[in-house]
Amino acid sequence: MHRRVSLFLLLALGLSTTVAQNLKTRHIPEAVSSRSTTATGSLSAKATLQLDVVLPLRDSQGLDLFLEDLYNPDSTSYRHFVTPSEFTERFGPSQANYDATVSYLKSKGLTVIGGTRDGLDVQVKGSVANIEQAFNVKLKTYKHPTENRSFYAPDREPTTGLGIELWRISGLDNYSKPKPRFRTRTEAAKALGVSEDEVVAHATTGSGPSSSFLGSDIRAAYYSGTLTGTGQNLGLIEYYGADLADLTTYYSNASQTLNVTPTLLSVDGTSTTCLYASDCDDTEQILDITQALGAAPNLNSLVVYIGSTDTAIFSALSTHSPLPTTIGCSWGWTPVDVTTLDPYFKKFAAQGQSFFAASGDYATWSSSVEAWPADDPYATAVGGTDLVTASAGGAWKSETAWSESGGGINTDSIYIPSWQALSGVITSTNKGSSVLRNGPDVAANANYTYYVCADQTTCTANSYGGTSFAAPFWAGYIALVNQALASAGESPIGFLNPLLYQENLTAATYAANFHDIASGTAGSYSAVTGYDLVTGWGSPIGASLLSTLVSAGSSSTYTLTATPSYLAIKKGKSSSTTLLSQVYGGFSYAVSLTAASSATGITATLGSSSIAAPGSGTVTLTIAVGSSVTAGTYTVTVTGTGNSISKSVTIKVVVS
Repeated sequence: MHRRVSLFLLLALGLSTTVAQNLKTRHIPEAVSSRSTTATGSLSAKATLQLDVVLPLRDSQGLDLFLEDLYNPDSTSYRHFVTPSEFTERFGPSQANYDATVSYLKSKGLTVIGGTRDGLDVQVKGSVANIEQAFNVKLKTYKHPTENRSFYAPDREPTTGLGIELWRISGLDNYSKPKPRFRTRTEAAKALGVSEDEVVAHATTGSGPSSSFLGSDIRAAYYSGTLTGTGQNLGLIEYYGADLADLTTYYSNASQTLNVTPTLLSVDGTSTTCLYASDCDDTEQILDITQALGAAPNLNSLVVYIGSTDTAIFSALSTHSPLPTTIGCSWGWTPVDVTTLDPYFKKFAAQGQSFFAASGDYATWSSSVEAWPADDPYATAVGGTDLVTASAGGAWKSETAWSESGGGINTDSIYIPSWQALSGVITSTNKGSSVLRNGPDVAANANYTYYVCADQTTCTANSYGGTSFAAPFWAGYIALVNQALASAGESPIGFLNPLLYQENLTAATYAANFHDIASGTAGSYSAVTGYDLVTGWGSPIGASLLSTLVSAGSSSTYTLTATPSYLAIKKGKSSSTTLLSQVYGGFSYAVSLTAASSATGITATLGSSSIAAPGSGTVTLTIAVGSSVTAGTYTVTVTGTGNSISKSVTIKVVVS
């Protein structure tokens, strides 16, 4: 009774009855929630902060089902990617919810400065006082437990009076600062207690100064074809700007022509300028550009997406026109909640965008050696190797695991994805987990053998290394794959891992497509035959892998079914079923058929051994059971092959 009266009074007084809404992700760093550090003060109420407010997906479960079909070769939706606007209409926030969010933020005194409904976000700026009021928090300062600095964070999980749930508020803390995934030979020697000469024990074989590797050397080692990335758009994730004069110096010193001028795009007002004299280091940014362009020198565009928060960068990557269909990330950080970027990773996959993340440079992943974002299930994690080429600008000669390649079993409690859980991937030999996500997935050279120009000063040879070099190479290489697909009228390859893992389980395909790095150790793990937790599947045999990906990535396909798929047959009798082949995506090839029984005495006879082009049609399959066959359940498998695409269907046979 009292509760009803109270509610009536609130309504009569015109007061809001909106229940405070929690957000769908966590915002308090573990160091604060576990009380391993205590507050030292508060941010000034007059200080200004910039935030990126992210709305949740509208139908997350439906998106998961859509992605399953999208990457299932047997689905009629296979690789039918959506555009950013189509994604929004199906899975993004409604216009009403987006507008309500904008209105709420404005009503709290915050200024909207960016973001889009397609990007799932609203960028705002405002005083700490207004931010605290909008999200019902106090922003406290704390002493960082592992770094010599202070940080700020909310004292409680944020809530709003908006009436709808939000996903994320990026910028409410600065506990984890992104770090580049490169190291210097000097740092490594000091950490290992050895001389710098011992860090790289063999002679370098590149075409750069002092025989260092240029981006073009890495391309020549892994890919000998003629594709150059024409027509393709590549994106790089960066947290600071760059001085493109360093890029000009690199190409001038290498006596090479720069065919693509990168675009430095600020996604949230972050400066695109980076001068060492102003305490800004552009080493990572420039090396990312040189490695991506080394692999794909004639891209249509290379855009450097520069921002201060991960969600703002990812939002731009998922909406920018032209859309980058291959993305490189050479930074690592520790998010408060590892699901923070899930909407964007899934959006990338739905839109046909490939994402490559450097796996790190401190060997085995652990709570102190952060894997993120390489351990996300929608990222292709790129580990490191030690490459030797036959000559300067020459072919691949040999390769071992890089001793500092990041990898192992993730410590972010991310479960093993279905494509990595396939039988034959995780073994007692590679010591991977059958429960949690393992990494890396692939690899490329990361040793201290590169030529680097940065910070408006003298360039260096054979001083820098890291998986920072390997990730943008892979992003560039996939631009070549996408170029070949585009030439065939096909969509880009999209999220690579489901296809990659499935293809590599066939021994002959794997041997043709990858350099299997089977020697070398990094931390707790060793490179072994097949998949391992140091180099993943290894480095690419570029032309062969490209051919496989283009063939397997074709949406031109067919399906093979049997009706009925269950037959009950008495001994000495026979029965039949109808095989149906249906074609999709312009498939127009003959399909050959073979049938195999699981038991002696059961024969399977096809009415025809093939279905003529374009591959659609029916064939009768007759199954006869001999009189001596033991009662029980058996199978007959029919395999179709058309244009190197194999499909199979299994018929269950119950003998009585």
